[in-house]
Amino acid sequence: MALPTLMNTEIRDMLMDCGLFDPLLPEDFYVAAGYFNISSIAEGEVIFLEGDAGTFMCIIHSGQVAVQKTNHTGQRLTIATLRSGRAFGEMAVLDGERRSASCVAASDCVLLNLGKDALEKMLNETPRVAAKIIRAIAIALSKRLRMADGQLLSQPF
Repeated sequence: MALPTLMNTEIRDMLMDCGLFDPLLPEDFYVAAGYFNISSIAEGEVIFLEGDAGTFMCIIHSGQVAVQKTNHTGQRLTIATLRSGRAFGEMAVLDGERRSASCVAASDCVLLNLGKDALEKMLNETPRVAAKIIRAIAIALSKRLRMADGQLLSQPF
């Protein structure tokens, strides 16, 4: 096994901090870190737009991200503000569909990014770790869907 680089160690620590991948073993984080990148995004910068091809997902290490949908008049409205530890963009990476919303940095952000190609590479090279990553993402998506269902049910018709 190759010695972890300083960057891989930093990414590993960020992955361990985010809480999304709690089921992973300590050694799994070292393996997974090699497939992620870090990016710094300035406040107001567009991370991706609704309708774009989904080529990567992000996990917020620090900062806030506004999730926006375009209404019938073409205006982008913020429907959620995501904070540290939250993943976004994962639906498009998993299903290959276009982005369902836009994401804009609501403050300066540090993000962990996992590209669709890197996820495919991880599946081929370290399928056990990739399966744990995908399962954790699926569980997070499932929880969000259940919350959204609950919110819809609580609204008057």
